[in-house]
Amino acid sequence: MEELSLSYGGLLYWDRTLTLLLKQVQIPGVDLGYDVHESAPKLFEEQIRTGRYDLCEMSAASFLVQTAREATDFVGLPIYISRNFRHGQIYVNRSSGIHKPGDLKGKRVGVLDYQMTAAVWIRAFLQHDYGVLPTDLSWFTGGLTSPEWVERLPESIPSGILMHRIGAAETLEAMLAAGALDALITAQPPLTFDQRADGPIQRLLSDYQHLEQQYFARTGIFPIMHLVVLRRSLYEEHPGLATAIVEAFQTAKVIGQRRLRATTGLAVGLPWLGASLETVDQLFGGDAFRYGVSANEVALSALVGYAYEQGLTKKLVDPADLCAPAVRSWHD
Repeated sequence: MEELSLSYGGLLYWDRTLTLLLKQVQIPGVDLGYDVHESAPKLFEEQIRTGRYDLCEMSAASFLVQTAREATDFVGLPIYISRNFRHGQIYVNRSSGIHKPGDLKGKRVGVLDYQMTAAVWIRAFLQHDYGVLPTDLSWFTGGLTSPEWVERLPESIPSGILMHRIGAAETLEAMLAAGALDALITAQPPLTFDQRADGPIQRLLSDYQHLEQQYFARTGIFPIMHLVVLRRSLYEEHPGLATAIVEAFQTAKVIGQRRLRATTGLAVGLPWLGASLETVDQLFGGDAFRYGVSANEVALSALVGYAYEQGLTKKLVDPADLCAPAVRSWHD
Protein backbone atom coordinates (compact mmCIF):
# COMPACT_ATOMS: atom_id res chain seq x y z
CA MET A 1 0.00 0.00 0.00
CA GLU A 2 1.43 3.38 -0.99
CA GLU A 3 2.09 5.97 1.71
CA LEU A 4 -1.01 8.03 2.38
CA SER A 5 -1.69 11.05 4.53
CA LEU A 6 -5.18 10.76 6.00
CA SER A 7 -6.99 13.29 8.15
CA TYR A 8 -9.19 11.97 10.95
CA GLY A 9 -11.74 13.91 12.97
CA GLY A 10 -13.15 12.40 16.11
CA LEU A 11 -13.60 12.54 19.85
CA LEU A 12 -10.86 11.10 22.03
CA TYR A 13 -11.63 7.80 23.76
CA TRP A 14 -8.89 6.86 26.21
CA ASP A 15 -9.58 3.12 26.03
CA ARG A 16 -10.29 3.00 22.28
CA THR A 17 -8.41 5.65 20.32
CA LEU A 18 -5.71 7.22 22.52
CA THR A 19 -2.93 5.08 21.04
CA LEU A 20 -3.93 6.19 17.54
CA LEU A 21 -3.57 9.83 18.58
CA LEU A 22 -0.19 9.11 20.16
CA LYS A 23 0.84 7.08 17.06
CA GLN A 24 1.63 4.09 19.24
CA VAL A 25 -0.72 2.23 16.90
CA GLN A 26 -0.48 3.08 13.22
CA ILE A 27 -2.35 2.11 10.09
CA PRO A 28 0.22 0.43 7.80
CA GLY A 29 1.28 2.78 5.03
CA VAL A 30 -0.73 5.68 6.46
CA ASP A 31 0.26 8.88 8.22
CA LEU A 32 -2.85 9.63 10.27
CA GLY A 33 -3.50 13.18 11.39
CA TYR A 34 -5.91 12.89 14.35
CA ASP A 35 -7.88 16.08 15.11
CA VAL A 36 -9.50 15.82 18.55
CA HIS A 37 -12.99 17.33 18.84
CA GLU A 38 -14.87 18.05 22.05
CA SER A 39 -18.33 18.44 20.48
CA ALA A 40 -19.75 15.58 18.46
CA PRO A 41 -22.69 17.64 17.04
CA LYS A 42 -20.32 20.36 15.75
CA LEU A 43 -18.02 17.74 14.22
CA PHE A 44 -20.90 16.02 12.46
CA GLU A 45 -22.36 19.27 11.14
CA GLU A 46 -18.99 20.37 9.77
CA GLN A 47 -18.18 16.99 8.21
CA ILE A 48 -21.59 16.69 6.53
CA ARG A 49 -21.37 20.25 5.23
CA THR A 50 -17.72 20.31 4.09
CA GLY A 51 -16.42 16.72 4.00
CA ARG A 52 -13.29 18.05 5.70
CA TYR A 53 -11.90 14.73 6.93
CA ASP A 54 -10.89 11.65 4.94
CA LEU A 55 -11.79 9.48 7.92
CA CYS A 56 -14.29 10.67 10.48
CA GLU A 57 -16.41 9.72 13.44
CA MET A 58 -20.01 10.15 12.35
CA SER A 59 -23.51 10.08 13.79
CA ALA A 60 -24.98 6.67 13.00
CA ALA A 61 -28.44 8.12 12.34
CA SER A 62 -27.15 10.90 10.09
CA PHE A 63 -25.09 8.41 8.07
CA LEU A 64 -28.13 6.14 7.86
CA VAL A 65 -30.28 8.99 6.53
CA GLN A 66 -27.60 9.92 3.99
CA THR A 67 -27.28 6.29 2.92
CA ALA A 68 -31.03 6.01 2.42
CA ARG A 69 -30.96 9.17 0.29
CA GLU A 70 -27.88 7.92 -1.63
CA ALA A 71 -26.35 11.28 -0.77
CA THR A 72 -22.95 10.54 0.79
CA ASP A 73 -19.41 10.43 -0.55
CA PHE A 74 -18.35 8.20 2.35
CA VAL A 75 -18.57 4.50 3.16
CA GLY A 76 -19.14 3.12 6.61
CA LEU A 77 -16.64 0.99 8.51
CA PRO A 78 -17.72 -1.49 11.21
CA ILE A 79 -16.01 0.57 13.91
CA TYR A 80 -18.81 1.46 16.33
CA ILE A 81 -16.71 3.90 18.26
CA SER A 82 -19.43 5.36 20.50
CA ARG A 83 -22.31 3.54 22.16
CA ASN A 84 -24.56 4.55 25.00
CA PHE A 85 -27.74 3.57 26.74
CA ARG A 86 -30.08 6.57 26.83
CA HIS A 87 -32.73 5.82 29.46
CA GLY A 88 -31.11 8.34 31.79
CA GLN A 89 -31.15 11.19 29.31
CA ILE A 90 -34.71 12.40 29.38
CA TYR A 91 -34.87 15.42 31.68
CA VAL A 92 -38.05 17.08 32.91
CA ASN A 93 -38.97 20.31 34.62
CA ARG A 94 -40.14 19.45 38.14
CA SER A 95 -43.27 21.56 37.75
CA SER A 96 -44.30 19.90 34.47
CA GLY A 97 -46.33 17.15 36.14
CA ILE A 98 -44.29 14.46 34.37
CA HIS A 99 -43.57 11.56 36.71
CA LYS A 100 -43.59 8.58 34.35
CA PRO A 101 -43.10 8.14 30.58
CA GLY A 102 -46.82 8.12 29.86
CA ASP A 103 -47.06 11.64 31.26
CA LEU A 104 -45.03 12.92 28.29
CA LYS A 105 -48.09 12.70 26.05
CA GLY A 106 -49.19 16.14 24.95
CA LYS A 107 -46.08 17.78 26.44
CA ARG A 108 -43.45 20.10 24.92
CA VAL A 109 -40.18 18.25 24.39
CA GLY A 110 -36.89 19.78 23.26
CA VAL A 111 -34.28 18.02 21.14
CA LEU A 112 -31.15 19.40 19.47
CA ASP A 113 -31.87 17.58 16.20
CA TYR A 114 -34.93 15.42 15.63
CA GLN A 115 -32.78 12.98 13.65
CA MET A 116 -29.89 12.70 16.14
CA THR A 117 -29.07 9.11 17.05
CA ALA A 118 -29.79 9.43 20.76
CA ALA A 119 -33.28 10.71 19.97
CA VAL A 120 -33.94 7.77 17.62
CA TRP A 121 -33.14 5.27 20.36
CA ILE A 122 -35.09 7.20 23.02
CA ARG A 123 -38.19 7.54 20.86
CA ALA A 124 -37.95 3.81 20.14
CA PHE A 125 -38.00 2.67 23.77
CA LEU A 126 -40.64 5.26 24.66
CA GLN A 127 -42.86 3.82 21.93
CA HIS A 128 -42.20 0.12 22.33
CA ASP A 129 -41.79 -0.10 26.10
CA TYR A 130 -44.08 2.68 27.33
CA GLY A 131 -46.62 3.25 24.54
CA VAL A 132 -45.58 6.88 23.93
CA LEU A 133 -45.53 7.62 20.19
CA PRO A 134 -43.49 10.42 18.59
CA THR A 135 -46.80 11.90 17.40
CA ASP A 136 -47.97 12.15 21.03
CA LEU A 137 -45.42 14.90 21.73
CA SER A 138 -44.86 18.46 20.58
CA TRP A 139 -41.21 18.77 19.49
CA PHE A 140 -38.93 21.81 19.71
CA THR A 141 -35.50 22.09 18.09
CA GLY A 142 -32.75 24.70 18.43
CA GLY A 143 -29.53 25.50 20.25
CA LEU A 144 -28.91 23.47 23.39
CA THR A 145 -26.80 25.75 25.59
CA SER A 146 -26.28 28.67 23.18
CA PRO A 147 -28.63 30.12 20.56
CA GLU A 148 -26.22 29.10 17.79
CA TRP A 149 -27.75 26.20 15.89
CA VAL A 150 -27.19 24.81 12.41
CA GLU A 151 -29.37 22.11 10.91
CA ARG A 152 -27.14 19.07 10.38
CA LEU A 153 -29.07 17.68 7.41
CA PRO A 154 -32.10 19.10 5.62
CA GLU A 155 -34.88 17.30 7.44
CA SER A 156 -38.11 16.05 6.02
CA ILE A 157 -40.36 16.07 9.05
CA PRO A 158 -42.45 12.90 9.17
CA SER A 159 -46.20 13.19 8.78
CA GLY A 160 -48.04 13.82 12.02
CA ILE A 161 -45.03 15.24 13.87
CA LEU A 162 -45.56 18.63 15.50
CA MET A 163 -42.22 20.40 15.05
CA HIS A 164 -41.33 23.91 16.19
CA ARG A 165 -38.13 25.93 15.85
CA ILE A 166 -37.38 27.89 19.02
CA GLY A 167 -36.60 31.59 18.86
CA ALA A 168 -33.23 32.77 17.57
CA ALA A 169 -32.24 34.10 21.01
CA GLU A 170 -33.52 31.08 22.98
CA THR A 171 -31.87 27.86 24.11
CA LEU A 172 -33.43 24.52 24.90
CA GLU A 173 -31.84 24.28 28.33
CA ALA A 174 -32.99 27.76 29.37
CA MET A 175 -36.51 27.00 28.16
CA LEU A 176 -36.57 23.78 30.18
CA ALA A 177 -35.38 25.58 33.31
CA ALA A 178 -37.99 28.31 32.82
CA GLY A 179 -40.82 25.84 32.24
CA ALA A 180 -41.27 26.86 28.59
CA LEU A 181 -40.42 23.25 27.79
CA ASP A 182 -41.67 20.33 29.82
CA ALA A 183 -38.90 17.90 28.92
CA LEU A 184 -35.61 17.69 27.09
CA ILE A 185 -33.98 14.78 25.28
CA THR A 186 -30.23 15.33 25.25
CA ALA A 187 -26.96 13.42 25.15
CA GLN A 188 -25.55 15.41 28.07
CA PRO A 189 -27.01 16.50 31.42
CA PRO A 190 -28.38 20.06 31.40
CA LEU A 191 -26.14 22.60 33.08
CA THR A 192 -28.88 23.28 35.63
CA PHE A 193 -29.17 19.60 36.58
CA ASP A 194 -27.51 18.94 39.95
CA GLN A 195 -29.16 15.63 40.95
CA ARG A 196 -30.82 17.02 44.09
CA ALA A 197 -34.15 15.39 44.83
CA ASP A 198 -35.78 18.82 44.99
CA GLY A 199 -33.86 20.33 42.07
CA PRO A 200 -35.78 22.14 39.29
CA ILE A 201 -34.59 19.68 36.64
CA GLN A 202 -34.99 15.94 37.19
CA ARG A 203 -34.34 12.74 35.31
CA LEU A 204 -37.57 11.17 34.16
CA LEU A 205 -36.17 7.69 34.85
CA SER A 206 -34.09 7.95 38.00
CA ASP A 207 -33.36 4.20 38.14
CA TYR A 208 -31.97 4.32 34.62
CA GLN A 209 -29.00 2.00 35.16
CA HIS A 210 -31.25 -0.82 36.32
CA LEU A 211 -33.64 -0.18 33.43
CA GLU A 212 -30.80 -0.13 30.92
CA GLN A 213 -29.44 -3.45 32.16
CA GLN A 214 -32.92 -4.95 31.93
CA TYR A 215 -33.28 -3.50 28.42
CA PHE A 216 -30.02 -5.11 27.33
CA ALA A 217 -30.89 -8.45 28.89
CA ARG A 218 -34.25 -8.39 27.10
CA THR A 219 -33.22 -7.04 23.69
CA GLY A 220 -29.49 -7.71 23.34
CA ILE A 221 -29.08 -4.08 22.20
CA PHE A 222 -26.31 -1.78 23.35
CA PRO A 223 -27.29 1.25 21.24
CA ILE A 224 -24.79 2.34 18.59
CA MET A 225 -24.31 6.10 18.50
CA HIS A 226 -21.35 6.78 16.20
CA LEU A 227 -19.41 4.85 13.60
CA VAL A 228 -16.33 5.68 11.52
CA VAL A 229 -16.68 6.61 7.84
CA LEU A 230 -14.08 6.73 5.05
CA ARG A 231 -14.04 8.86 1.92
CA ARG A 232 -15.46 6.68 -0.86
CA SER A 233 -12.83 7.71 -3.43
CA LEU A 234 -10.03 6.58 -1.10
CA TYR A 235 -11.83 3.32 -0.39
CA GLU A 236 -12.14 2.63 -4.12
CA GLU A 237 -8.60 3.74 -5.02
CA HIS A 238 -6.78 1.81 -2.30
CA PRO A 239 -7.76 -1.85 -1.92
CA GLY A 240 -6.99 -3.04 1.57
CA LEU A 241 -7.20 0.41 3.15
CA ALA A 242 -10.56 -0.20 4.83
CA THR A 243 -9.36 -3.47 6.38
CA ALA A 244 -6.12 -1.86 7.56
CA ILE A 245 -8.07 0.92 9.26
CA VAL A 246 -10.44 -1.47 11.02
CA GLU A 247 -7.53 -3.62 12.21
CA ALA A 248 -5.70 -0.58 13.58
CA PHE A 249 -8.76 0.64 15.48
CA GLN A 250 -9.23 -2.88 16.85
CA THR A 251 -5.60 -3.01 18.01
CA ALA A 252 -5.96 0.39 19.65
CA LYS A 253 -9.03 -0.85 21.51
CA VAL A 254 -7.33 -4.03 22.69
CA ILE A 255 -4.39 -2.05 24.07
CA GLY A 256 -6.70 0.48 25.73
CA GLN A 257 -8.84 -2.19 27.36
CA ARG A 258 -5.74 -3.99 28.62
CA ARG A 259 -4.67 -0.80 30.39
CA LEU A 260 -8.20 -0.20 31.66
CA ARG A 261 -8.20 -3.65 33.26
CA ALA A 262 -4.88 -3.12 35.04
CA THR A 263 -6.77 -2.05 38.16
CA THR A 264 -3.77 -2.06 40.48
CA GLY A 265 -3.41 1.50 39.17
CA LEU A 266 -6.77 2.83 37.97
CA ALA A 267 -6.57 4.16 34.40
CA VAL A 268 -9.47 6.55 35.01
CA GLY A 269 -10.82 8.30 38.09
CA LEU A 270 -13.56 5.78 38.87
CA PRO A 271 -13.12 4.25 42.35
CA TRP A 272 -15.33 1.24 41.52
CA LEU A 273 -13.90 0.62 38.07
CA GLY A 274 -13.23 -3.02 38.94
CA ALA A 275 -16.88 -3.62 39.80
CA SER A 276 -17.97 -1.98 36.54
CA LEU A 277 -15.59 -4.21 34.58
CA GLU A 278 -17.12 -7.25 36.27
CA THR A 279 -20.52 -6.09 35.01
CA VAL A 280 -19.07 -5.75 31.50
CA ASP A 281 -17.79 -9.31 31.78
CA GLN A 282 -21.15 -10.62 32.95
CA LEU A 283 -23.35 -8.77 30.46
CA PHE A 284 -21.10 -8.28 27.43
CA GLY A 285 -18.68 -11.16 27.59
CA GLY A 286 -15.79 -8.84 28.35
CA ASP A 287 -16.15 -6.31 25.52
CA ALA A 288 -19.09 -3.92 25.30
CA PHE A 289 -17.64 -2.19 22.22
CA ARG A 290 -17.21 -5.01 19.74
CA TYR A 291 -16.55 -4.05 16.14
CA GLY A 292 -17.76 -5.86 13.02
CA VAL A 293 -21.15 -6.21 11.36
CA SER A 294 -21.89 -9.75 12.50
CA ALA A 295 -21.27 -8.90 16.15
CA ASN A 296 -23.72 -6.00 15.89
CA GLU A 297 -26.52 -7.35 13.71
CA VAL A 298 -29.17 -6.92 16.40
CA ALA A 299 -28.34 -3.27 17.14
CA LEU A 300 -27.88 -2.33 13.46
CA SER A 301 -31.16 -3.96 12.44
CA ALA A 302 -32.97 -2.20 15.27
CA LEU A 303 -31.51 1.18 14.31
CA VAL A 304 -32.51 0.96 10.64
CA GLY A 305 -35.94 -0.34 11.64
CA TYR A 306 -36.57 2.46 14.12
CA ALA A 307 -35.38 5.13 11.66
CA TYR A 308 -37.84 3.84 9.07
CA GLU A 309 -40.64 3.50 11.64
CA GLN A 310 -40.07 7.09 12.78
CA GLY A 311 -40.14 8.42 9.21
CA LEU A 312 -36.49 9.47 9.05
CA THR A 313 -35.91 7.21 6.05
CA LYS A 314 -38.34 6.59 3.21
CA LYS A 315 -37.19 3.01 2.79
CA LEU A 316 -35.97 0.25 5.06
CA VAL A 317 -32.21 0.30 4.63
CA ASP A 318 -30.34 -3.01 4.57
CA PRO A 319 -28.01 -2.88 7.61
CA ALA A 320 -25.22 -4.23 5.39
CA ASP A 321 -25.40 -1.02 3.33
CA LEU A 322 -24.04 0.89 6.33
CA CYS A 323 -20.71 -0.91 5.86
CA ALA A 324 -18.27 -0.98 2.94
CA PRO A 325 -18.40 -4.38 1.15
CA ALA A 326 -14.69 -5.05 1.71
CA VAL A 327 -15.12 -5.17 5.50
CA ARG A 328 -18.65 -6.51 5.93
CA SER A 329 -17.32 -9.91 6.89
CA TRP A 330 -14.57 -8.61 9.19
CA HIS A 331 -14.78 -9.84 12.76
CA ASP A 332 -12.56 -9.53 15.80
